[in-house]
Amino acid sequence: MLGPAEVRRLANELNIRPTKKLGQNFVHDPNTVRKIVAAAGLTEDDVVLEVGPGLGSLTLALLPNAKQVVAVEIDPPLAHRLPQTVQEHDPENAGKLQVVLKDAMKVTQEDLPAHPTAIVANLPYNIAVPVVLHLLHELPSLKKGLVMVQAEVADRMAAKPGSKIYGVPSVKLAWYAEARKAGAVGKNVFWPAPNVDSGLVAFQRHEKPLSTVDRKKLFKIVDAAFAQRRKTLRAALKGTTPNVDELLQKAGIDPQQRGEQLSVIDFIRIAEV
Repeated sequence: MLGPAEVRRLANELNIRPTKKLGQNFVHDPNTVRKIVAAAGLTEDDVVLEVGPGLGSLTLALLPNAKQVVAVEIDPPLAHRLPQTVQEHDPENAGKLQVVLKDAMKVTQEDLPAHPTAIVANLPYNIAVPVVLHLLHELPSLKKGLVMVQAEVADRMAAKPGSKIYGVPSVKLAWYAEARKAGAVGKNVFWPAPNVDSGLVAFQRHEKPLSTVDRKKLFKIVDAAFAQRRKTLRAALKGTTPNVDELLQKAGIDPQQRGEQLSVIDFIRIAEV
């Protein structure tokens, strides 16, 4: 495991100064990475996709608990140093690691050396939701995940209909998987310490797709429904179709309801009509 001194030593060796642009906040607390791995519920058969491994704190905790770890890193110096770090700290499991130098928002299955079954990652705050949605779409082999994100984002990802924080991330993630909050993480386990607390979100992909409706159509409706939260569905969706009242009633949805009151199944019913 990498402690505070080792994290700073590696950063100095690579002349790395964590940047807000890449959302770099390196975990330096061994107990936190153990907590993340335990919450992920991995088995010895899992192929883990780790996005943004950074200096390798979480990577070292994942390797003994998985069949393989595929680490996707956008920063070349970090990507090139990671295998050496693993070899120095855990040579027994070093052969399980494969590093892909790539932007996670552009990753497809063709870029990866294996079909991942789980994603476990400390995600940059600014792209956490888009990354999760992109990977769930591009990698159907992903069955589960445990991600650390900004606490507020964690709340939104796991929110249920009727909640004030329920919105676009909640519905879109629910299209792919069942999500729940899996714990809180304080600021002091990172270097540099962020300005906000973090949270863990666990999710399990639905065994079968919820519907055959076109995903892009569904997501367009979801975006429109939450574009102005105070608007009723009638008002929010009137720009998408001329006969919105008729279609909502056909879907069994009250036009006077608001987007935050609808489940992903309700949105699917709208998209289907």
